[in-house]
Amino acid sequence: MSTYVWEKSYPPGVRWELEIPRKTIHQIFEESCAQYADRPFTDFLDKVMTFRDYKDATDRAAAGFQKLGVGPGVNVGLYLPNTPHYIVAFFGILKAGGRVVNYSPLDAARELEFKIGDSETDILVTLDVAALYPKMAAMRGKTRLRKLIVGSIADYLPFPKSWLYPIAKKKEISAWPRDDWHMSFKDLLNNDGKYRTHPAPADPWDEVALLQYTGGTTGLPKAAMLTHGCVVSAMTQGQAWTTPYTNPGSEKVVCVLPLFHIYALSGIMLGQVRNGNQLILYPRPDIDMIVTDLVKKKPTFLPGVPTLYTAINKHPKAQGLDLKALKICMSGGAPLPVEVQQAFEKLTGAILIEGYGLTETSPTGSICPVDRNARRPGSCGVPMPGTIIEIRDMENRDRVLPPGKEHVGEVCIIGPQVMKGYWKKPDETELVLFSHPASNWKGLRTGDMGYMDADGWLYLVDRSKDLILSSGYNVYPRMIEEAVYEHPAIDECIVIGIPDPYRQEAPKVFVKLKPGASITFDELKRHLDGKIGKHEMPVALEIRAELPKTPVGKLSKKELKEEERAKAKAKAA
Repeated sequence: MSTYVWEKSYPPGVRWELEIPRKTIHQIFEESCAQYADRPFTDFLDKVMTFRDYKDATDRAAAGFQKLGVGPGVNVGLYLPNTPHYIVAFFGILKAGGRVVNYSPLDAARELEFKIGDSETDILVTLDVAALYPKMAAMRGKTRLRKLIVGSIADYLPFPKSWLYPIAKKKEISAWPRDDWHMSFKDLLNNDGKYRTHPAPADPWDEVALLQYTGGTTGLPKAAMLTHGCVVSAMTQGQAWTTPYTNPGSEKVVCVLPLFHIYALSGIMLGQVRNGNQLILYPRPDIDMIVTDLVKKKPTFLPGVPTLYTAINKHPKAQGLDLKALKICMSGGAPLPVEVQQAFEKLTGAILIEGYGLTETSPTGSICPVDRNARRPGSCGVPMPGTIIEIRDMENRDRVLPPGKEHVGEVCIIGPQVMKGYWKKPDETELVLFSHPASNWKGLRTGDMGYMDADGWLYLVDRSKDLILSSGYNVYPRMIEEAVYEHPAIDECIVIGIPDPYRQEAPKVFVKLKPGASITFDELKRHLDGKIGKHEMPVALEIRAELPKTPVGKLSKKELKEEERAKAKAKAA
């Protein structure tokens, strides 16, 4: 029996001990297709497909991929938005014995070229939409890519939308040549669905299923090797946490976050595979459509990022609507402002909880209980079942710090969901992974700074790489951001460090204001006085119409840091 302090905060019926099936991801998919065969699995722009439909389509995809040479050790790329193509190809690749490599539709040409070479991708699936196809077609001859499989949104639209789409969206569709380098998605599936099954791996924790690239603020992207065991562990942890509040096989789950991101892939798509629930797929984050569907289609679970909930809160059509079908909403990817949480819960009546994890943890780490009365402001929850979280000293990395706000250190996550390592980067793997004899699982040094209270609740302070060293003091941008958000004029906020002649480095605040609002730098400083220390006081304020965001809608500091570095370099010259 475990004796972790955080267990007393677990929901009734949830235990820390976890029995994880030693199965592959596609074995669990096959079991769900058998158990929930005639239940709807996806609703894509009103086209509903059942688990049985996906069983047939993924069998055909597996057979088609094998004809192209896909098998153990072969990596296949997915360069797709949220459409049925993604799900069909994902499970088809795994059934064929291959590995999935996720590509972001927002990747620039340089990143695409690097990832194709780094991941050894020879075959890739995309769509004929103008935002995707031309960028990947440009990789022909420049990279090792030898086969591009091209689908169309119309492939999975209901009639008459499937007929009208090529006419209505003509400007958004790219023509492509029918030659040996190309293949249509329909042709990939044009077979009897009889594929060669491969023996299940002896150890699912050693068999890589996904190469999942991490963003990072510096250097080239790294691909986390996520094994079947890692991902199945994360699926099992999520299921254990939500089962007391849900009815497997009958829930409807919004999937607007991009499936190429681990949060949506593992936490949303694969979670519903495990539970037999329906996904409402959105190929783009159309807030008007989402708000309409909250009433029309009555989803019960809405996973998102803070910017999604902010957009719903501000949407004029959301006010006064009956949104009571929503039960649980989950926020991840970035800290959830308290005012956003409270406004959303007041609007919908649903419970909005926060969680924390990383690509390298498939992505589970900590989570808040589905209970308003159990909340602790500023905390991202307690370790998930089967997971240990330790705060370790940044100087002595083997020393576990005691609980308390005064003991800020590096957050380390230990559990079966921790990645196998970084693809082809053993030195970087060694820097972040460590053995944990007490649990027999690997531990991950996250690079995040935080502390735990005496009851095992985790509080994030900041990323270690975002830490500002100002006059010898540690300044955590997130602490300043939280204080800035308390001003009624602020809609969005980012704080970064910039060069300072006196303090070496000092905080600069970037904000997006609410409509009709205004603020001056002096007003901001008066607002912050008493809320943050003098050493934390920003030296500059910049107001922008929009702040940069990542593909999942998380506020991004990377672009602002690069701009400030360029300014400093130009000034020095």
